[in-house]
Amino acid sequence: MEAVITTPERVKRKSGAGVFLSPAVIILLIWSLLPLVLTLWYSFQNYNLVDPTLKGFAGFSNYVYLLTDPDFLYSLLNTVLLVLGVLVISVGGGILLAVLYDQDFWGRGIARVLVISPFFVMPTVSALLWKNLMLHPIYGVYSAFMRAIGLQPIDWLAHYPMQTVMMIVAWEWLPFAVLILLTAVQSLDHEQKEAARMDGAGPIARFRYIILPHLSRAITVVIMIETIYLLTVFAEISVTTSGGPGIASTNLAFLIFSRALQQFDIGGASAGGVIAIIIANVIAAFLVRAVARNLEA
Repeated sequence: MEAVITTPERVKRKSGAGVFLSPAVIILLIWSLLPLVLTLWYSFQNYNLVDPTLKGFAGFSNYVYLLTDPDFLYSLLNTVLLVLGVLVISVGGGILLAVLYDQDFWGRGIARVLVISPFFVMPTVSALLWKNLMLHPIYGVYSAFMRAIGLQPIDWLAHYPMQTVMMIVAWEWLPFAVLILLTAVQSLDHEQKEAARMDGAGPIARFRYIILPHLSRAITVVIMIETIYLLTVFAEISVTTSGGPGIASTNLAFLIFSRALQQFDIGGASAGGVIAIIIANVIAAFLVRAVARNLEA
């Protein structure tokens, strides 16, 4: 017979487990909350690394200055455009490639490996490859191709900096979308597609009424995960354009970096960090609810 555990014994066991878990919980809280608390504290301080005399409580002046700064509004717009552009390219291209790679054709295994491989390249390396190997206006692959057909190469990073960064980031995240969406496509019952084909439904109709509704949950998950990461894109901008020309390719993450480590304004950068945290949490809460509703449907 199983031993009956009385209420005092249960409380004793739970308290004992709490004692053993408390060090890990305390370390986790310090690890996660301490940087947030310090960022919040510095955001209300006059703290500049090159001017030790500028110190003391600043109130909301750092926030007011940041929110009324045209650079902040422009960087926020660039952040939105970057996230939306990469999502359109990666999710749209991921759906098409997932449907394509679900078909039988020669070399399908090699093609799948090739399309997924960019996801494992570090962002800094990807940016260097695109900047120096592919898009360099003199000795890049793109420039050699343009000269071969008699056209003048374009300096993409100088004339279209935001679009170039968007293309690089989309190239990095397209494999992730393909991987998730291809898995979802393969989970679709082939008998259902075959029945639709035998009923006279063409490829477009099967894609619209069978495949796309089946992918809705996977698409929502991809959008949620990519959005959270795309809000913090930094390495690609730092390596390729450094936020320029001017602030043409500066997003919110790079603006905070420039305020902290280029202008040495720790108070203003901390205020930007707090605003970025608020924006990220609002978007994350919205996306999590959207995913939850989709999963319950």
